[in-house]
Amino acid sequence: MRYTRLAKGAVTVAAATAVCHAILTAGYAWARDKAATGEATIFAGVFEWTVTTSASWALMPLLLGAGMRVMREAGNTALMVGGGLIWAVLCLSFVDEIDRPGGHMPVSGLVAFLLAGTALAGRGPARTGTEHPG
Repeated sequence: MRYTRLAKGAVTVAAATAVCHAILTAGYAWARDKAATGEATIFAGVFEWTVTTSASWALMPLLLGAGMRVMREAGNTALMVGGGLIWAVLCLSFVDEIDRPGGHMPVSGLVAFLLAGTALAGRGPARTGTEHPG
């Protein structure tokens, strides 16, 4: 078992989750404010909501991959793809909880994502310590 890689994965997933969750809560507040102060149409705030959701979904795999690379871990495709897909499903599942004043994703959802992401991070290649950069 590669406990170091799992620990690095847990730190990376926790940091990426914090950033993407902050984007969601701030962006959804922006969309609510736009809808409240904008024109009284059914589409007020839709653009802001879409940009926020898309930014969070696009940023999650990038943050997961970059975080693991910063920690000098290679072979992060499973974490990036799986983590990005799980994040998208999680956001859609809890959109009503996040998209309300003071709303946040339930702790159980965040913990489940942290555990799943950490497990995916552990799927990378084994490092033997004998690799040479050139």
